[in-house]
Amino acid sequence: MKLLKVVPDDTNIDFLKWRNWAFGVSLLLMIASIGLVATKGLNFGVDFIGGQMIRATFTQTAAAPVAELRETVGSLGFGDPTIQRFGAENQVSIRMKLPDGADKNPEIANAMAEKITNKLKADHPDVRIDGVDSVSGKVSQELFSKGVLALLAAMAGVSIYIWFRFEWQFGVGAIWSLMHDVTLTFGLFALTGWEFDLNIIAALLTIIGYSLNDTVVVYDRIRENLMKFRKMEMASLLNLSVNETLSRTVMTSVSISLPLIILVIFGPDVIFGFSAAMAFGIVVGTYSSIYQAAPILIWLKVGSHTFVPTDDASAGSKAERIDENFGAKP
Repeated sequence: MKLLKVVPDDTNIDFLKWRNWAFGVSLLLMIASIGLVATKGLNFGVDFIGGQMIRATFTQTAAAPVAELRETVGSLGFGDPTIQRFGAENQVSIRMKLPDGADKNPEIANAMAEKITNKLKADHPDVRIDGVDSVSGKVSQELFSKGVLALLAAMAGVSIYIWFRFEWQFGVGAIWSLMHDVTLTFGLFALTGWEFDLNIIAALLTIIGYSLNDTVVVYDRIRENLMKFRKMEMASLLNLSVNETLSRTVMTSVSISLPLIILVIFGPDVIFGFSAAMAFGIVVGTYSSIYQAAPILIWLKVGSHTFVPTDDASAGSKAERIDENFGAKP
């Protein structure tokens, strides 16, 4: 029985031929992502901004009546609600600020949620309440700061690991690759307006781990080939290393992406953001391990001398030792 191969074992693709174009496009996308986050901002969930969020689905209408909902909820005297569609057109999230004193007395928040849901059911018989989440302002700030700290610590930790495992140039390449993947994922959520909550932080941490795994595999093969082919041009050596690990890289990416894509299409709305972030991150992580992590080593002047001393250097140190021995007194 013939085995299925997504990528042949003997590929000879000149990836490094387009390294300058790929780096330029990636840099522009990173700048655009940062610009989107700075100008448009992220649609933070209740986890990060605090308040109360009610998720509702209108089972008998094609699109949720957002304008009517805003008037209905606003008439209750709890302030102006933030209402957004998510998932299908008939699904909405209603976000409210918590009333004064809700931090100390959770019953106040529960009473507000009950009043809003009862009003929705009375005015819209086809509405289905999918969930109610409440987070105090103090807890949300703590969750946000700890989430950011976890991302920074993960990126710093894996960079230090690669630095000690290989050389400092490889650590720089790894941190650049991770920054590329995380920045583009932030840009995706700023562009689409998808809700950014703790699930997305978990997805970003998983993306960092996956991207690191791919990068280490490629870097390990580059180190082996640097020791084996000491006179080979660096671009050719990187092409050889990437092609040798391409089958494994693509197979891993495909096997993880398929279930994630199915979750994005058919999965519940609660994990939509997590699944979408993961699927996007897997594709971007595979790309960055080829077109970001590897080419940056050329610009950082990595060569065969990085791991193995040159013949001239070895000969020079040997000659110095001989001179010292001859000059020594008996």
